[in-house]
Amino acid sequence: MPLITLKNLSLSFGSAPLLDAVNFQIGAHDRVCLLGRNGAGKSTLLKLIYGEIQADDGSINIPAGIKVAKLSQEVPAGLDGTINEVVAAGLDKAGRLLTRYYHLLHQLTLDTSEAVLRQLGECQHQLEAAGGWEISQRLDNIISKLQLDGDIDFNALSGGLKRRVLLAQALVNQPDLLLLDEPTNHLDIESIIWLEKFLLDWQGSLLFISHDRVFLQKLANRIVEIDRGRLTDWPGDYPTYVARKQKALGDEEKENALFDKKLAQEEVWIRQGIKARRTRNEGRVRALEALRRERAARREVSGSARVSIQTADRSGKIVLEAENVSYAWEADSAAPKPVLRGFNTTIMRGDKVGIIGPNGAGKTTLIRLLLGDIQPQTGTVKPGTKLEVAYFDQHRAVLDEEKTVQDNIADGSDRVNINGKDRHVISYLRDFLFAPDRIRQPVKALSGGERNRLLLARLFSRPSNVLVLDEPTNDLDSDTLDLLEERLTEYPGTVLLISHDRAFLDHVVTSTIVFEGRGVVNEYIGGYTDWLRQSRPTAIVGKKANTRNSSKKKRKSSKPDHTLSYAERQELGNLPTRLEILEQRQARLHQRMAEVGFYQQEKAEIIRLQTQLSALETELETTFRRWEELEGKY
Repeated sequence: MPLITLKNLSLSFGSAPLLDAVNFQIGAHDRVCLLGRNGAGKSTLLKLIYGEIQADDGSINIPAGIKVAKLSQEVPAGLDGTINEVVAAGLDKAGRLLTRYYHLLHQLTLDTSEAVLRQLGECQHQLEAAGGWEISQRLDNIISKLQLDGDIDFNALSGGLKRRVLLAQALVNQPDLLLLDEPTNHLDIESIIWLEKFLLDWQGSLLFISHDRVFLQKLANRIVEIDRGRLTDWPGDYPTYVARKQKALGDEEKENALFDKKLAQEEVWIRQGIKARRTRNEGRVRALEALRRERAARREVSGSARVSIQTADRSGKIVLEAENVSYAWEADSAAPKPVLRGFNTTIMRGDKVGIIGPNGAGKTTLIRLLLGDIQPQTGTVKPGTKLEVAYFDQHRAVLDEEKTVQDNIADGSDRVNINGKDRHVISYLRDFLFAPDRIRQPVKALSGGERNRLLLARLFSRPSNVLVLDEPTNDLDSDTLDLLEERLTEYPGTVLLISHDRAFLDHVVTSTIVFEGRGVVNEYIGGYTDWLRQSRPTAIVGKKANTRNSSKKKRKSSKPDHTLSYAERQELGNLPTRLEILEQRQARLHQRMAEVGFYQQEKAEIIRLQTQLSALETELETTFRRWEELEGKY
């Protein structure tokens, strides 16, 4: 039995329908990723399912007893109290009693008066009557499973930990279906990997929105796309979806061309002279009218962004040079917190450098040091010559919320100069998918994706030879991400990129600077995956593929050959073959799961193969680590 069924669901906000008589089902153990352009209606669909808004027409059927929970994109304002209290708010009446109980316990640490003790006793009795202690045990279990401390104040947490608490709040009521809206936004890589592993182990169904291609590839067993008001189901993984989607768009373009040709021929016929009209076939006239109605109702494919980066004259060969740089933040305790210790780097013209590290590690501080906004406490930073720097700030501080989109680009003018050519600002902003009515809106009315596109439009309207991008991928749809990757790869200047998007890093950067804790910052050749292959086994572990054929630098050890026993040398010699066998099995499973009709078979068989794939990936990871361990001793 489906957990949820949408039948002929329609919703419009005054223009073309956002959802146009859509039908959709989610079953047990489904992990559905919802894709679509910014503004296509993805978040709206989640709100409809969760009951936050009502549809214009159609129905949503959720059988009795089925529980649905939702994790929103943003952390709601005004959430106060301990983690225990915030998580308990996800429960019903017993949850409210638990929230009060935890609040009174906290109050008791400050006030041991008789009145507080009496209130606590009354609350305990009410909890017993409502079966609240069983729920309390459930709450403790979920908080423990998500590696949280229930007594810590919610507002003292980082953004990533706040999202984890809200996930606990969503899960504590044991939902059958979990709705996730961009769950990886503003999380660092370590937190994203933790979330992936947690959700892979979770037994319920998922409907989630994400443009993190690695995240959705690992979690989704179905992809559903919203396009021009319709839902289309694409069984299989993300690469399969991309290939089939491109083919479908090509087929649609051909069909539309044939249709338009036929319509044009019929329009010529109907406009022939008096004699032709006198003898014309009325059935053919009615068919023409039907063709006209069909053409008028057609919704064209949304255009793609036409991102272009304005370049300045070339910088000097050396762009930035840091020598023995150290920097520490002042802490509440006597000892400052180190950000960098003895850091060295030379960034050359044309380098594309990714900067990786946990939230709060100091990535933005490093950028400010390199750009000269702050000075190192020891060491030196030498900028190169003829630098023209353009800076993308993830907090969008350069945007004036009260000004219109147009004024944020052109400062009151209606013209911008792009690569030496004068363009109307409306024409330029259309390249970034802004309709004329949005161009005259204030920035505060824009969605997150629109703000990021506006920030890119502003950034690329100014000549540069050094681009500094701090989390540019948040809220961007997949098409815009792909195009931005392409433009950054083609960009002749230098790029410094802070990002937690692993695929984006792999596709764009030529080297990575990685914060590895306690002020240790190292530089590696290649992108995110290359760093994993080069770094120590205790680094953040992601999925490893093509390990034997990579360009990984083997770390040399000063230990002599005899540190490996005979058995270990034999084991090391056999591991490449073992890895090859495991990867071949993995490839066969991926191929089978990408076949048409795979997800229409029995659920038990789907789950069996998914479990088999998960176990295989765990074995691959363990084998790879053993290889690293033995190679390090060699």
